[in-house]
Amino acid sequence: MTLIEIASLFETQKLSIIEASGLGKDALHVYFGLALFLAVRLAWRRRGGGLAAWLAVVVMACGGEWLDMTNEHSRATIQPDAAHWHDIWNTMFWPTVLLLVGRWLQPKATSAGEAPADLSGEDAERRFEQA
Repeated sequence: MTLIEIASLFETQKLSIIEASGLGKDALHVYFGLALFLAVRLAWRRRGGGLAAWLAVVVMACGGEWLDMTNEHSRATIQPDAAHWHDIWNTMFWPTVLLLVGRWLQPKATSAGEAPADLSGEDAERRFEQA
């Protein structure tokens, strides 16, 4: 299968998803970016998982736009670069926000990989007895 055939197949699949879902192209970029970020983040919950998820979205966004440009080139209907950058920014916005905010949402760990003190079973039992 040649690159032009792959790009054409990608375009066909994308248009069928747009038609079936009723979503606009911009919304589709946002949803796919979020879905991939969350899927990778859930699969890789250890340290560095947020960055790995963000990089997966970057690769998907740039790869998708590269296939779009290849398909446009084969049909001689090349869009301006601003349209492609718009798609990449649209795809990357919320994964970037989640990456930056995510480090503040995690509980602070104590030494040697222990659970935080307020989440340990011993502290919970002690509070239960006091109540």
